Amino acid sequence: MQQLEFQLLVMQLCELKTLPDALNKLKSSENPEIKEAAESLTGQFALATVDGEERIYHVFNDVDDNGQEQEYAEHIMNEGDDVIKFVAWFFDVMFEIKPSDTYKTAGKTYRQPKRS
Repeated sequence: MQQLEFQLLVMQLCELKTLPDALNKLKSSENPEIKEAAESLTGQFALATVDGEERIYHVFNDVDDNGQEQEYAEHIMNEGDDVIKFVAWFFDVMFEIKPSDTYKTAGKTYRQPKRS
């Protein structure tokens, strides 16, 4: 994907309000790699209330160090957060584009997540 295409797509995605809207936009991409990556994520998100927050998780199966298949949940963003969090996560996980670069493309400031 060319830099200009990436910039345009990120800007379009940032105009959307929710993760499902952004995922649907990615699934309708003319770029086959983006479309395929987005389609591979369909049905892998869950909403859970934790500490009074509506959190959106990416739920997936993977093999652990012992060779056993395990279900994992990765916190992506909270309901109502700016969709840039999902956009940056998507391009990081699927295309190894650093979140800070995606934020920069969107004209937004990236803040490193707090470590717990």
